[in-house]
Amino acid sequence: MLGKLIARRKAEAEEELRRHEEEERNREREAKDHTPSVISLGQVWVDIMMDVDSLPASGGFTVADAAHPAIGGSYRVLDAVSRMGVPAEHAGVIGNGVWASMIRKAYEEDGIVHVGPSRLDVDSGFRLVFHDGDGRKTFVAHYGAEARGDEHTFDTLEPGAGDVVHISGNTLLDHTAAGIDEFMDRAGSDPRKRPYHLVINPTNTLKLVNDHLLEDLVLARPIWSCNRQEATTLAERLGIALDEGDTLTVGGGFDKAMNALCDALGNTLRAPLIVRAGARGAWVREPGGDVLHVEGYPTKGVHTRSAGSCHTGAMCAMLAKGWSLADAVNIANAAASIAIQRSHAGVPVCPSADEAIQLAGVDPESPSESPSSH
Repeated sequence: MLGKLIARRKAEAEEELRRHEEEERNREREAKDHTPSVISLGQVWVDIMMDVDSLPASGGFTVADAAHPAIGGSYRVLDAVSRMGVPAEHAGVIGNGVWASMIRKAYEEDGIVHVGPSRLDVDSGFRLVFHDGDGRKTFVAHYGAEARGDEHTFDTLEPGAGDVVHISGNTLLDHTAAGIDEFMDRAGSDPRKRPYHLVINPTNTLKLVNDHLLEDLVLARPIWSCNRQEATTLAERLGIALDEGDTLTVGGGFDKAMNALCDALGNTLRAPLIVRAGARGAWVREPGGDVLHVEGYPTKGVHTRSAGSCHTGAMCAMLAKGWSLADAVNIANAAASIAIQRSHAGVPVCPSADEAIQLAGVDPESPSESPSSH
Protein backbone atom coordinates (compact mmCIF):
# COMPACT_ATOMS: atom_id res chain seq x y z
CA MET A 1 0.00 0.00 0.00
CA LEU A 2 2.78 2.41 0.97
CA GLY A 3 4.68 1.55 -2.21
CA LYS A 4 1.64 2.47 -4.36
CA LEU A 5 1.24 5.77 -2.53
CA ILE A 6 4.93 6.65 -3.06
CA ALA A 7 4.69 5.69 -6.76
CA ARG A 8 1.58 7.86 -7.21
CA ARG A 9 3.21 10.86 -5.50
CA LYS A 10 6.30 10.40 -7.66
CA ALA A 11 4.19 10.28 -10.82
CA GLU A 12 2.31 13.44 -9.75
CA ALA A 13 5.61 15.25 -9.09
CA GLU A 14 6.97 14.19 -12.47
CA GLU A 15 3.78 15.38 -14.18
CA GLU A 16 3.98 18.73 -12.37
CA LEU A 17 7.61 19.12 -13.44
CA ARG A 18 6.69 18.25 -17.04
CA ARG A 19 3.92 20.89 -17.05
CA HIS A 20 6.28 23.48 -15.58
CA GLU A 21 8.93 22.77 -18.22
CA GLU A 22 6.34 22.96 -20.99
CA GLU A 23 5.10 26.33 -19.68
CA GLU A 24 8.69 27.61 -19.61
CA ARG A 25 9.22 26.49 -23.22
CA ASN A 26 5.97 28.21 -24.26
CA ARG A 27 7.05 31.44 -22.56
CA GLU A 28 10.42 31.31 -24.30
CA ARG A 29 8.73 30.75 -27.67
CA GLU A 30 6.34 33.65 -27.04
CA ALA A 31 9.25 35.90 -26.04
CA LYS A 32 11.11 35.07 -29.26
CA ASP A 33 8.01 35.75 -31.37
CA HIS A 34 7.13 38.95 -29.48
CA THR A 35 8.13 42.35 -30.88
CA PRO A 36 8.57 44.75 -27.94
CA SER A 37 6.24 47.73 -27.97
CA VAL A 38 5.66 50.85 -25.90
CA ILE A 39 2.30 50.82 -24.11
CA SER A 40 1.06 54.07 -22.61
CA LEU A 41 -1.44 54.15 -19.75
CA GLY A 42 -1.69 57.93 -20.09
CA GLN A 43 -4.66 60.08 -21.04
CA VAL A 44 -5.25 61.53 -24.52
CA TRP A 45 -7.39 64.53 -25.43
CA VAL A 46 -7.61 67.29 -28.06
CA ASP A 47 -5.72 70.57 -27.61
CA ILE A 48 -7.15 73.68 -29.30
CA MET A 49 -4.26 76.15 -29.33
CA MET A 50 -4.99 79.83 -29.97
CA ASP A 51 -2.55 82.73 -30.35
CA VAL A 52 -3.87 85.90 -28.71
CA ASP A 53 -2.26 89.28 -27.96
CA SER A 54 -3.55 89.10 -24.41
CA LEU A 55 -6.33 87.43 -22.48
CA PRO A 56 -9.41 89.64 -21.96
CA ALA A 57 -10.74 90.47 -18.53
CA SER A 58 -13.79 88.55 -17.35
CA GLY A 59 -16.69 89.40 -19.64
CA GLY A 60 -14.37 90.86 -22.29
CA PHE A 61 -13.60 89.89 -25.89
CA THR A 62 -10.51 89.17 -27.96
CA VAL A 63 -9.67 87.70 -31.36
CA ALA A 64 -7.23 84.82 -31.87
CA ASP A 65 -4.63 85.32 -34.61
CA ALA A 66 -4.54 81.56 -35.23
CA ALA A 67 -6.23 78.42 -33.95
CA HIS A 68 -4.70 74.96 -34.23
CA PRO A 69 -6.42 71.77 -33.06
CA ALA A 70 -3.92 69.04 -32.14
CA ILE A 71 -4.04 65.76 -30.26
CA GLY A 72 -2.50 66.20 -26.81
CA GLY A 73 -1.65 64.32 -23.65
CA SER A 74 0.14 60.99 -23.99
CA TYR A 75 -0.54 60.94 -27.73
CA ARG A 76 2.63 62.95 -28.28
CA VAL A 77 4.68 60.31 -26.44
CA LEU A 78 3.12 57.57 -28.60
CA ASP A 79 3.60 59.59 -31.78
CA ALA A 80 7.31 59.89 -30.97
CA VAL A 81 7.48 56.14 -30.30
CA SER A 82 5.87 55.36 -33.65
CA ARG A 83 8.13 57.80 -35.52
CA MET A 84 11.15 56.10 -33.92
CA GLY A 85 10.03 52.82 -35.51
CA VAL A 86 8.62 50.99 -32.47
CA PRO A 87 5.02 49.66 -32.12
CA ALA A 88 2.97 52.12 -30.06
CA GLU A 89 -0.13 51.13 -28.06
CA HIS A 90 -2.53 53.19 -25.96
CA ALA A 91 -4.22 51.41 -23.04
CA GLY A 92 -6.19 54.42 -21.75
CA VAL A 93 -9.87 55.24 -22.27
CA ILE A 94 -11.20 56.86 -25.47
CA GLY A 95 -14.77 58.12 -25.80
CA ASN A 96 -17.31 58.51 -28.58
CA GLY A 97 -17.88 61.84 -30.32
CA VAL A 98 -16.20 64.68 -32.21
CA TRP A 99 -12.99 64.77 -30.16
CA ALA A 100 -12.71 61.00 -29.91
CA SER A 101 -13.06 60.74 -33.68
CA MET A 102 -10.12 63.12 -34.12
CA ILE A 103 -8.04 60.98 -31.77
CA ARG A 104 -8.92 57.72 -33.54
CA LYS A 105 -8.16 59.25 -36.94
CA ALA A 106 -4.73 60.38 -35.71
CA TYR A 107 -4.05 56.88 -34.37
CA GLU A 108 -4.96 55.36 -37.73
CA GLU A 109 -2.69 57.78 -39.61
CA ASP A 110 0.24 57.32 -37.22
CA GLY A 111 0.04 53.56 -36.70
CA ILE A 112 -0.89 53.79 -33.01
CA VAL A 113 -3.07 50.93 -31.75
CA HIS A 114 -5.74 51.54 -29.12
CA VAL A 115 -5.79 48.51 -26.81
CA GLY A 116 -7.70 50.13 -23.95
CA PRO A 117 -11.41 50.54 -23.12
CA SER A 118 -13.85 52.67 -25.11
CA ARG A 119 -16.76 54.66 -23.67
CA LEU A 120 -19.79 55.00 -25.92
CA ASP A 121 -21.69 57.30 -23.54
CA VAL A 122 -19.26 60.23 -23.40
CA ASP A 123 -16.80 62.02 -25.68
CA SER A 124 -13.09 62.41 -25.01
CA GLY A 125 -12.03 65.70 -23.43
CA PHE A 126 -10.39 68.82 -24.81
CA ARG A 127 -8.19 71.69 -23.63
CA LEU A 128 -8.19 75.32 -24.71
CA VAL A 129 -4.61 76.61 -24.78
CA PHE A 130 -4.18 80.38 -25.07
CA HIS A 131 -0.67 81.53 -26.08
CA ASP A 132 -0.35 85.26 -25.44
CA GLY A 133 2.07 87.92 -26.64
CA ASP A 134 4.28 87.51 -23.55
CA GLY A 135 4.87 83.83 -24.32
CA ARG A 136 2.65 82.58 -21.50
CA LYS A 137 0.20 79.72 -21.95
CA THR A 138 -3.17 79.61 -20.20
CA PHE A 139 -5.13 76.34 -20.08
CA VAL A 140 -8.84 75.62 -19.72
CA ALA A 141 -9.68 71.89 -19.50
CA HIS A 142 -12.86 69.92 -20.04
CA TYR A 143 -12.42 66.31 -18.91
CA GLY A 144 -14.05 63.47 -20.83
CA ALA A 145 -13.82 59.71 -21.20
CA GLU A 146 -10.06 59.72 -20.59
CA ALA A 147 -10.65 60.68 -16.94
CA ARG A 148 -13.48 58.19 -16.28
CA GLY A 149 -11.64 54.93 -15.84
CA ASP A 150 -11.77 52.82 -12.68
CA GLU A 151 -9.83 50.11 -10.85
CA HIS A 152 -10.48 47.66 -13.72
CA THR A 153 -9.29 49.90 -16.59
CA PHE A 154 -5.97 48.07 -17.07
CA ASP A 155 -7.03 44.58 -15.90
CA THR A 156 -6.43 42.97 -19.30
CA LEU A 157 -3.01 44.54 -19.82
CA GLU A 158 -0.25 41.92 -19.83
CA PRO A 159 3.04 43.44 -21.03
CA GLY A 160 5.39 41.04 -22.79
CA ALA A 161 9.14 40.58 -22.69
CA GLY A 162 10.98 43.78 -23.62
CA ASP A 163 7.86 45.98 -23.64
CA VAL A 164 7.95 49.45 -22.10
CA VAL A 165 4.93 50.54 -20.07
CA HIS A 166 4.63 54.33 -19.89
CA ILE A 167 2.64 56.06 -17.14
CA SER A 168 2.05 59.81 -17.25
CA GLY A 169 1.16 62.10 -14.37
CA ASN A 170 -2.05 63.12 -16.14
CA THR A 171 -3.51 59.71 -15.23
CA LEU A 172 -2.83 60.03 -11.50
CA LEU A 173 -5.37 62.69 -10.54
CA ASP A 174 -8.85 61.30 -11.26
CA HIS A 175 -10.88 58.06 -11.25
CA THR A 176 -8.44 56.34 -13.65
CA ALA A 177 -5.78 56.57 -10.93
CA ALA A 178 -7.47 53.60 -9.24
CA GLY A 179 -6.60 51.51 -12.32
CA ILE A 180 -2.99 52.70 -12.16
CA ASP A 181 -2.81 51.64 -8.51
CA GLU A 182 -4.14 48.17 -9.36
CA PHE A 183 -1.61 47.82 -12.17
CA MET A 184 1.23 48.89 -9.86
CA ASP A 185 0.17 46.20 -7.42
CA ARG A 186 0.49 43.58 -10.16
CA ALA A 187 3.83 45.04 -11.30
CA GLY A 188 5.31 44.33 -7.87
CA SER A 189 8.24 46.00 -6.13
CA ASP A 190 11.13 44.06 -7.72
CA PRO A 191 12.02 45.34 -11.23
CA ARG A 192 14.16 42.24 -11.81
CA LYS A 193 11.04 40.06 -11.76
CA ARG A 194 9.32 42.11 -14.48
CA PRO A 195 10.03 41.13 -18.09
CA TYR A 196 9.24 44.71 -19.14
CA HIS A 197 10.43 48.26 -18.36
CA LEU A 198 8.17 50.56 -16.36
CA VAL A 199 8.62 54.30 -17.08
CA ILE A 200 6.88 57.07 -15.15
CA ASN A 201 6.73 60.60 -16.56
CA PRO A 202 5.15 62.40 -13.57
CA THR A 203 4.46 65.99 -14.82
CA ASN A 204 4.36 68.77 -12.24
CA THR A 205 0.85 67.78 -11.13
CA LEU A 206 2.62 65.24 -8.93
CA LYS A 207 2.08 67.67 -6.05
CA LEU A 208 -1.65 66.76 -6.22
CA VAL A 209 -1.24 62.96 -6.20
CA ASN A 210 -2.48 61.31 -2.99
CA ASP A 211 0.08 59.86 -0.58
CA HIS A 212 -1.04 56.23 -0.96
CA LEU A 213 -0.71 56.20 -4.75
CA LEU A 214 2.62 58.04 -4.63
CA GLU A 215 3.92 55.47 -2.15
CA ASP A 216 2.87 52.62 -4.45
CA LEU A 217 4.57 54.31 -7.42
CA VAL A 218 7.82 54.70 -5.49
CA LEU A 219 7.73 51.13 -4.16
CA ALA A 220 7.41 49.79 -7.73
CA ARG A 221 10.87 51.28 -8.50
CA PRO A 222 10.16 52.30 -12.12
CA ILE A 223 12.37 54.44 -14.33
CA TRP A 224 11.52 58.06 -13.45
CA SER A 225 11.78 60.59 -16.31
CA CYS A 226 11.26 64.22 -15.22
CA ASN A 227 12.21 67.75 -16.01
CA ARG A 228 13.94 69.74 -13.26
CA GLN A 229 10.73 71.28 -11.93
CA GLU A 230 9.02 67.88 -11.71
CA ALA A 231 12.06 66.33 -10.02
CA THR A 232 12.12 69.15 -7.45
CA THR A 233 8.41 68.67 -6.75
CA LEU A 234 8.94 64.93 -6.30
CA ALA A 235 11.84 65.57 -3.93
CA GLU A 236 9.67 67.92 -1.88
CA ARG A 237 6.87 65.34 -1.68
CA LEU A 238 9.36 62.74 -0.45
CA GLY A 239 10.75 65.09 2.20
CA ILE A 240 14.20 65.39 0.61
CA ALA A 241 16.09 68.48 1.76
CA LEU A 242 17.79 70.24 -1.16
CA ASP A 243 20.50 72.88 -0.78
CA GLU A 244 19.43 75.77 -3.01
CA GLY A 245 22.37 77.98 -1.92
CA ASP A 246 24.20 78.21 -5.25
CA THR A 247 21.44 76.98 -7.52
CA LEU A 248 21.20 77.43 -11.22
CA THR A 249 23.80 80.08 -11.93
CA VAL A 250 25.52 80.25 -15.29
CA GLY A 251 28.96 79.89 -13.72
CA GLY A 252 28.66 76.21 -12.88
CA GLY A 253 26.13 76.24 -10.05
CA PHE A 254 23.55 74.69 -12.36
CA ASP A 255 25.60 71.53 -12.89
CA LYS A 256 26.31 71.24 -9.17
CA ALA A 257 22.62 71.67 -8.32
CA MET A 258 21.53 69.11 -10.92
CA ASN A 259 24.04 66.56 -9.65
CA ALA A 260 22.90 67.12 -6.07
CA LEU A 261 19.22 66.86 -7.02
CA CYS A 262 19.72 63.63 -8.99
CA ASP A 263 21.91 62.06 -6.33
CA ALA A 264 19.56 62.83 -3.44
CA LEU A 265 16.37 61.93 -5.32
CA GLY A 266 17.80 58.81 -7.00
CA ASN A 267 19.17 57.56 -3.68
CA THR A 268 15.73 57.88 -2.07
CA LEU A 269 13.85 56.33 -5.00
CA ARG A 270 16.32 53.42 -5.33
CA ALA A 271 15.37 53.43 -9.01
CA PRO A 272 16.73 54.79 -12.31
CA LEU A 273 16.21 58.54 -12.65
CA ILE A 274 16.45 60.92 -15.61
CA VAL A 275 16.18 64.68 -15.10
CA ARG A 276 15.92 66.69 -18.32
CA ALA A 277 17.27 70.22 -18.70
CA GLY A 278 16.48 71.33 -22.25
CA ALA A 279 19.53 72.21 -24.34
CA ARG A 280 21.82 71.08 -21.51
CA GLY A 281 20.65 67.51 -22.05
CA ALA A 282 19.82 65.29 -19.08
CA TRP A 283 21.29 63.98 -15.87
CA VAL A 284 20.98 60.21 -15.32
CA ARG A 285 21.42 58.18 -12.16
CA GLU A 286 21.03 54.41 -11.87
CA PRO A 287 20.76 52.66 -8.47
CA GLY A 288 24.13 52.45 -6.75
CA GLY A 289 25.85 54.46 -9.47
CA ASP A 290 27.17 57.98 -9.92
CA VAL A 291 25.22 60.77 -11.60
CA LEU A 292 25.96 60.93 -15.33
CA HIS A 293 25.48 64.11 -17.37
CA VAL A 294 24.38 63.23 -20.91
CA GLU A 295 25.00 66.35 -22.99
CA GLY A 296 22.25 67.83 -25.12
CA TYR A 297 22.36 69.12 -28.69
CA PRO A 298 21.66 72.88 -28.57
CA THR A 299 19.82 74.28 -31.54
CA LYS A 300 17.46 77.09 -32.44
CA GLY A 301 13.89 75.98 -31.81
CA VAL A 302 10.67 77.07 -33.51
CA HIS A 303 8.38 75.46 -30.93
CA THR A 304 5.93 76.86 -28.38
CA ARG A 305 5.14 73.52 -26.70
CA SER A 306 7.61 71.46 -24.68
CA ALA A 307 9.68 68.71 -26.33
CA GLY A 308 9.45 66.65 -23.13
CA SER A 309 6.95 64.22 -24.64
CA CYS A 310 9.19 63.68 -27.66
CA HIS A 311 12.13 63.01 -25.34
CA THR A 312 10.15 60.53 -23.23
CA GLY A 313 8.73 58.75 -26.28
CA ALA A 314 12.11 58.49 -27.99
CA MET A 315 13.73 57.17 -24.80
CA CYS A 316 10.98 54.56 -24.33
CA ALA A 317 11.33 53.50 -27.97
CA MET A 318 15.08 53.01 -27.59
CA LEU A 319 14.61 50.98 -24.40
CA ALA A 320 12.15 48.76 -26.30
CA LYS A 321 14.84 48.31 -28.97
CA GLY A 322 17.27 47.11 -26.32
CA TRP A 323 19.51 50.17 -25.81
CA SER A 324 21.03 50.91 -22.41
CA LEU A 325 19.44 53.70 -20.39
CA ALA A 326 22.34 56.12 -20.95
CA ASP A 327 22.33 55.51 -24.72
CA ALA A 328 18.53 55.78 -24.86
CA VAL A 329 18.73 59.17 -23.12
CA ASN A 330 21.49 60.33 -25.48
CA ILE A 331 19.41 59.41 -28.52
CA ALA A 332 16.34 61.04 -26.94
CA ASN A 333 18.35 64.24 -26.42
CA ALA A 334 19.16 64.21 -30.13
CA ALA A 335 15.55 63.46 -31.10
CA ALA A 336 14.24 66.37 -29.00
CA SER A 337 16.82 68.70 -30.54
CA ILE A 338 15.70 67.79 -34.05
CA ALA A 339 12.02 67.94 -33.07
CA ILE A 340 12.08 71.56 -31.92
CA GLN A 341 13.52 72.61 -35.30
CA ARG A 342 10.58 71.19 -37.25
CA SER A 343 7.57 71.87 -35.03
CA HIS A 344 4.07 71.91 -36.50
CA ALA A 345 1.86 74.70 -35.15
CA GLY A 346 4.30 75.00 -32.26
CA VAL A 347 4.27 71.27 -31.43
CA PRO A 348 7.71 69.60 -31.81
CA VAL A 349 7.75 66.79 -34.39
CA CYS A 350 9.89 63.78 -33.45
CA PRO A 351 12.33 62.51 -36.11
CA SER A 352 13.05 58.92 -37.12
CA ALA A 353 15.39 56.74 -35.08
CA ASP A 354 18.01 56.85 -37.87
CA GLU A 355 18.12 60.66 -37.78
CA ALA A 356 18.39 60.78 -34.00
CA ILE A 357 21.03 58.04 -33.83
CA GLN A 358 23.10 59.80 -36.49
CA LEU A 359 23.05 63.09 -34.56
CA ALA A 360 23.82 61.25 -31.30
CA GLY A 361 26.88 59.72 -32.94
CA VAL A 362 26.35 56.21 -31.59
CA ASP A 363 26.80 52.88 -33.34
CA PRO A 364 23.36 51.85 -34.66
CA GLU A 365 24.28 48.20 -34.11
CA SER A 366 25.14 48.58 -30.41
CA PRO A 367 21.92 47.82 -28.44
CA SER A 368 22.71 45.23 -25.80
CA GLU A 369 20.62 46.09 -22.76
CA SER A 370 18.50 43.34 -21.23
CA PRO A 371 14.98 44.53 -20.23
CA SER A 372 15.31 42.92 -16.81
CA SER A 373 18.42 44.88 -15.89
CA HIS A 374 16.36 47.64 -14.31
